Amino acid sequence: MQLIDGKAVAAQIRREIAEEVVQIKAAGGKTPHLAAVLVGHDGGSETYVANKVRACEEVGFKSTLIRYEEDVTEKELLACVERLNQDAGVDGFIVQLPLPGHISEAKITEAIDYRKDVDGFHPVNVGRMSLGMPCFLSATPAGIIELLRRYNIETKGKHCVVLGRSNIVGKPVSMLMMQKATPGDCTVTVCHSRTRNIKEICLQADIIIAALGVPEFLRGDMVKEGAVVIDVGTTRVPSDKTKSGFKLTGDVAFNEVAPKCSWITPVPGGVGPMTIVSLLRNTLLAGKKAIYV
Repeated sequence: MQLIDGKAVAAQIRREIAEEVVQIKAAGGKTPHLAAVLVGHDGGSETYVANKVRACEEVGFKSTLIRYEEDVTEKELLACVERLNQDAGVDGFIVQLPLPGHISEAKITEAIDYRKDVDGFHPVNVGRMSLGMPCFLSATPAGIIELLRRYNIETKGKHCVVLGRSNIVGKPVSMLMMQKATPGDCTVTVCHSRTRNIKEICLQADIIIAALGVPEFLRGDMVKEGAVVIDVGTTRVPSDKTKSGFKLTGDVAFNEVAPKCSWITPVPGGVGPMTIVSLLRNTLLAGKKAIYV
């Protein structure tokens, strides 16, 4: 069993991006600029956005944080999105999800200019991804693909089982794994809460990507010898062994599954660090107008 170290890979990619930003500035180019819109004071969202702002500073990007209270109207938020769409100084921006219940996430996402949609959630980017066309890939699936690439993990002709069908991870990563690409060229099975015989399906898998959000769902008796396991889960569960009173737990029962794997991602330190770095990469591409003019 070998660990896939997302923390180390993410650090390497940040260094690569920082070097490119230095070159862009030296040539008189524009510093990439990422804006983030945060509504309310959700603890998880606060942490994610703070990490994104910090990551921008590390690689030499300009960043802007726009805050709204929980009672912001949908109309006000749409107006903010339109201002950012029109601001030539902002290369890419995100509206941190989830949003309060009175605001339509779909409406906000669709209002974002797809050329600035560095989260990769806009229907144009999702559609282009499904067709194998250049686009901004959503961050977590892009991070998974990059880990497989950097570790030279063979995917061609392999059976990949994706656990979960969310729009953010399950659906896009399943499409990426079946693309004519490297990594890719897999035969893909997507399992979800209505799938029968999940255990039997998982036992056939060469690669399992667990993105259900159910702590320790994937057990040792569901994985065949030599499988590659990518754990996307990050659920806070109570723990009396940590100061915070909780620990971050993946969708994989690591101690049971790891001994059977050829490669496996830990939680934390696996897929998680790759998510923010994928956002940075999209922002760099947006700044360079490398995908959309």
